[in-house]
Amino acid sequence: MYFPYFRGRQYELLALKELATSKLITCSVTPIVEPVKLIPALNSSLAAFKNSNLPLGLILNPNVGDLADEAETINQLIDRLGTSETAIPSVLLNESAEAAMIKLAQKGVQKNDILAVLNNRDYLDVYHDLFSETLPRYTLCPDERIIRRSISKDKVLFENRFNKQSRNADYPEDEFFSDDHLYYRDDNYTGFGDYSIVGDEYIESGFAPYAVAIHIVYFAEADSLRIKHFISDSNDDISDVAGKFYEAVSKLYNWYTNGQERQITIGLQTLLNHYSNRTYPGLPTLKKLSIMHHLELMGKYLDGRLDA
Repeated sequence: MYFPYFRGRQYELLALKELATSKLITCSVTPIVEPVKLIPALNSSLAAFKNSNLPLGLILNPNVGDLADEAETINQLIDRLGTSETAIPSVLLNESAEAAMIKLAQKGVQKNDILAVLNNRDYLDVYHDLFSETLPRYTLCPDERIIRRSISKDKVLFENRFNKQSRNADYPEDEFFSDDHLYYRDDNYTGFGDYSIVGDEYIESGFAPYAVAIHIVYFAEADSLRIKHFISDSNDDISDVAGKFYEAVSKLYNWYTNGQERQITIGLQTLLNHYSNRTYPGLPTLKKLSIMHHLELMGKYLDGRLDA
C-alpha cells in the first residue's frame, strides 16, 4: 500500500480530487493531507474521496502553514473529518499530538483507527505514551533503526524521495527515485510512503521561474522507479513561461514516443495533449498533472495493471 504525503496546497488538493472523482486510483493508494489552510478545495477533496469510497488521511495537528499552532485548528479539522466516513484521522507526533488524541477520544475515535506520523525520533517517548496499550492503525516512520525497532506492527516506510533543487535548471535529466515498492514487505513494513514529486520542504509562496521543469516518474528495468526532469532551454530570464513549457513538454513527448508507452496515465496524456495542441496549462496545473501521473502510475503497479 502506498501513502503519498501532501501539504494541502491548492494544486495538490485538486489533483487528489480529480483522481478520486475519475476513479484513477484505488484503495492501494492512501494519500495523506496535512492542511496548510482551510480552503474550499480541502472540503471538495474530502467529499470526492467519500463519494468514491476511497481512503484519505487527514492530519489534525499540522506543523506548517496558517493552521500550525492555532488553538482551534484541531477542532476545525475534526469537524471536517466528521463529514467523511472514509477519511482516516491522522496525527503528527509533535507537541500537539496529545491534545489531538484527547479531542479524538472525546469524539469516540479509537486509537486503532488512527494513523500516526512519527518522522522525528525525539517524539518516540510521546508515541509510546500515547500508544502504550493500543497501537495505531498505521505508523508512518523513516527507516531509522531505533524507530524501526520501537514499532512492532503496521509500520509504513516513510521517506522523502524527491531530490529537490534550488533552481529548476539544476535538475539532472534522469535519476533514481525509489525502490521502496519492491522491498518494503521484505523489511516487515505494511506499506511505503513519500512526498511524491513535491518533496518535504514547505515554502509559503512561489516565484516566477527562470526554467520550467516537468517531473515525471516512470518504471525502468526491473521495475525500479526513476524520475525524468524535462527542463526548458531558454532560461536566461523569466519571460515567456509558455514558451519555456513548450520546450520542456517537447522533450517529454520525444521521450514518451521513444518506447515509454507503458507509463501512460491520464495526467501524462493530458501533458502530451498540451504538446499536440501547443497549449499552456499554467504552472500550478503542470504540478497537478505531474502528481496525478505519479499516483495513478503507482496504483496501476500495485493493482497489477501496469502492463494490462
